[in-house]
Amino acid sequence: MADSSNPGNFANRPKEEVKEIASKGGQASGTPGGSSGSSDPTPVTNEGRNPDGTFAKGSAAAKEAGAKGGSN
Repeated sequence: MADSSNPGNFANRPKEEVKEIASKGGQASGTPGGSSGSSDPTPVTNEGRNPDGTFAKGSAAAKEAGAKGGSN
């Protein structure tokens, strides 16, 4: 059986302490909405995209993404 004195186990902590820790979730990111804050300054647009977010066939956006590939 597990040691009940393990402070890393939230079940062994007082409920008030667990609630306080949980309320801080996402605040450490420092950006509203939990966004990762990408360093890419290019604004997000829907030009060249279908309503579901996929690329429209032959669009300049699709060509640009293909040329960029997986490089970040």
